[in-house]
Amino acid sequence: MNTNTSASERRTPWNKGKLVGQKAPLRISEIWAIRVRLEIYGRQRDLALFNLAIDSKLRGCDLVQLRVLDVIHGSYVASRATVMQQKTKQPVQLELTAGTRKSLLEWIHAAELRHNDFLFPSRIGESLHISTRQYARIAHQWFDEIGLDPTAYSTHTLRRTKPTLIYRRTKNLRAVQLLLGHTRLESTVRYLGIEVDDALEMAEQTDA
Repeated sequence: MNTNTSASERRTPWNKGKLVGQKAPLRISEIWAIRVRLEIYGRQRDLALFNLAIDSKLRGCDLVQLRVLDVIHGSYVASRATVMQQKTKQPVQLELTAGTRKSLLEWIHAAELRHNDFLFPSRIGESLHISTRQYARIAHQWFDEIGLDPTAYSTHTLRRTKPTLIYRRTKNLRAVQLLLGHTRLESTVRYLGIEVDDALEMAEQTDA
């Protein structure tokens, strides 16, 4: 028996005991369960963050760095905005529904945010905005509070949710690619797990 096992060989795999792969998107009922809970308890920041995460379809690194000026036109929240993505260095357009615009405006007023402030300032240390790690912790709290297994969901869940719903309703893959800001259609296919979902759907509708 070799007793000279190196430290790297003894190290526990990073994914031991964890679910890996694409995280499941939220169902509509789960979206509303989180939304209603945040509204009832008056958690204005979380409600604005959750609504914006669903509508914007942005990666966490882009979402946490949004400023008030990115979404405000004059004294109103715009129905559309354009954001430059850090990962691809390409602009992506996002649409903001009425509910999201309302929650954002209420949060901006309650937090007394100025035009150049980050939308979601950090409450920890000297950071000017919440970090992606903080965002992940907040999101896992939302999932846990409605009884979802936090290990099966992540911030990518929020990014995937609306595009998945749009694809299931329209089957328009090109539109989803544009909404996600992907440069290649193949990336969108892999991201949504479309081939697997469609295969399962066809199997369910086929009698043996």
